[in-house]
Amino acid sequence: MAAEIHPRPQTRKPVLLSKIEGFQDVVNTAVIIPKEDGVISVSQDRTIRVWLKRDSGQYWPSVYHTMPGESSQHISEHYVDMQPHTFRNFTTKGGVTVVLFVLEMEWVLSTGQDKSFTWHCSESGQQLGTYRTTAWVSGLQFDVETRHAFVGDHSGQVTILKLEQDNCSLVTTFKGHTGNVTALCWDPVQRVLFSGSSDHSIIMWDIGGRKGTAFELQGHNDKVQGLCYASHTRQLISCGSDGGIVIWNMDVTRQETPEWLDSDSCQKCEQPFFWNFKQMWDSKKIGLRQHHCRKCGQAVCGKCSSKRSTIPLMGFEFEVRVCDSCHDSITDEERAPTATFHDSKHSIIHMQYEPTRGWLLTSGTDKIIKLWDMTPVVS
Repeated sequence: MAAEIHPRPQTRKPVLLSKIEGFQDVVNTAVIIPKEDGVISVSQDRTIRVWLKRDSGQYWPSVYHTMPGESSQHISEHYVDMQPHTFRNFTTKGGVTVVLFVLEMEWVLSTGQDKSFTWHCSESGQQLGTYRTTAWVSGLQFDVETRHAFVGDHSGQVTILKLEQDNCSLVTTFKGHTGNVTALCWDPVQRVLFSGSSDHSIIMWDIGGRKGTAFELQGHNDKVQGLCYASHTRQLISCGSDGGIVIWNMDVTRQETPEWLDSDSCQKCEQPFFWNFKQMWDSKKIGLRQHHCRKCGQAVCGKCSSKRSTIPLMGFEFEVRVCDSCHDSITDEERAPTATFHDSKHSIIHMQYEPTRGWLLTSGTDKIIKLWDMTPVVS
């Protein structure tokens, strides 16, 4: 039975609105100021700048501040709503890696290079609780309804914690990446968590389904640096070090990638693999190298998997190895792309999406911030 494919939402093609230049160092993170033509940036040189749009259409720094210690790598878009005294009470033995402001709870969640995860009261600055992680945290999301914190770290693991006013409990952990987690994005409506990694992949974790379902998305050639979800169009936006902005249509019925099967011989032609000495001796044949079909997961030799194909519903937007029989079974409909690819012209290290206006912010290794219009346009 063919997988169900829903009509794709209107194509979103990023349109470059503005560039913000003049930084002396790389911008670790930046956010679009809600309801204002402005941007807050935090740079590697520990400076915080507030950029406001002038009548000329250019952005100029209106506020400049240098922080003691190391600058944060990620900050919440609600940063501007916080009390000024709050930050003076946050301390870590290492640099701060992520800061997330939860307006509904009046909490500030933060993580550090010292493997600590803490949450504070945003009004008083008082520390409410702390949790020791197994590795340096590089991704953080929070669900207000359940008070679940999603913590991604450099070991490739995602930890779910249940937060209370002054304590927390471990809910579960899961791991699907071979590299460190570089970005997290939570959709509270569909109850789905997206994780990006240095292994170039994105995984969609169906938390709400409670069945442990996970779907892979392969569309970057380098580290995934940012993720955001547009719930009104059911599209995921991802950015990477390869400079790519990828827009994924998530309004499709996706398929899980199969587990790779173990075998001592090709599961198609039964030729022995090179470590199967007994069969090699008995058949007087040279052992072959093992490969795996990305569609069925079977262990196959190179001759039986000489063809390549995209499998977008499994998340493979680029051509991957498939066995000959699976290649012949994939229909043109199943090969239809579920993502669009756009070149930002700089290696992205941070991104933020402002859904009200449909703006996307990217900052790159070129020390430039770019603002993009992501509003739907007619194809």
